[in-house]
Amino acid sequence: MDPTIGSIIELLIFVILALISIVFAVFVVTAKDVVRAAIALVVTMFIIAAFYIMLNAQFLGVAQVLVYIGAVGVLILFAVMLTKKEFGTDAE
Repeated sequence: MDPTIGSIIELLIFVILALISIVFAVFVVTAKDVVRAAIALVVTMFIIAAFYIMLNAQFLGVAQVLVYIGAVGVLILFAVMLTKKEFGTDAE
């Protein structure tokens, strides 16, 4: 089995996306700010959608973007609305 340049590039893209996905997933768990954690979750979901597209499952990739990232958008809205932190003030 002779590796072609296309398969090497695909493997390289997969490894880069996997490492970025792991970094952002760890950031979701360790972030202290709710909004930053939710944005990191959105990035992680986009990368998972990219994995589906790389696996030639375009429908699952689009469904991942529409359903889960839309749900995280609503999560961000509720997190901002329900936190009691005052934004834009210097009060500690």
